[in-house]
Amino acid sequence: MKTTEELMMASFQIIAAVGNARSLYIEAIHAAKDGDFDHAAELMKEGGESYLEGHDVHTQLVQQEAAGDPIAMTLMLTHAEDQLMSAEGFKFVAEEMIDLCRRVELKPVE
Repeated sequence: MKTTEELMMASFQIIAAVGNARSLYIEAIHAAKDGDFDHAAELMKEGGESYLEGHDVHTQLVQQEAAGDPIAMTLMLTHAEDQLMSAEGFKFVAEEMIDLCRRVELKPVE
C-alpha cells in the first residue's frame, strides 16, 4: 500500500504532466491559427509525450489496485484523474481545430 505521501506525489506527477500536455495542445492550436502547422505538429507530439507520462503514473496506480493492493481515494487523486481526462479531451479538440485551420488555409478566398 502506498503511503499518503507517495499517493500525493503520484497525484502531483499526474497533474503536472497532463497540465503541461494541455498547455502544449493549446499552444498547438495557436500555432495552427498562425499557419505554422509544422510547429503545431511538434507541439502535439510533445503534448502527447507529456500526457503519457501522467497516464503511466495513473496506470501504475490502477495496476496496484487490480493486484489487490487498494489505493485510498483522496481529493488530490480525484483532481489528478479529472485533469487527466480534461487533457485527453483537449487533445481531441486540438486535433480537430488544427484540421479545421488546415482546411481554411487551403480553401481559396472568394
